[in-house]
Amino acid sequence: MYTFVILGAICAAAGQIMFKMGATGRESLLSFINPWIISGLTAYAISTILWIMALSRAKLTVVYPFTALTFVLVYLFGALVLDEAMSLKAITGVLLVLGGLYLLSGS
Repeated sequence: MYTFVILGAICAAAGQIMFKMGATGRESLLSFINPWIISGLTAYAISTILWIMALSRAKLTVVYPFTALTFVLVYLFGALVLDEAMSLKAITGVLLVLGGLYLLSGS
């Protein structure tokens, strides 16, 4: 179950990064149909399948907190892949989210 939710969170976060890459600088509706957006949608589809597989094996109250992992990964990927700034305040928030996820996963 943990494998499915972690891989799902990675795919969802990767999808967000691809959406950002595919959307940057584009304005017309047709310009949003590009390989980055299509790849992001594919990553989201894979994420959804992994999520459903995790739900088939565990309680929703165990699986759902892992959606927070996606926020953490998007922040980290944004900093690493898109070279977005990381503030101390935001890093503290990431650590708090991870701490909360740890507490929830042990219940």
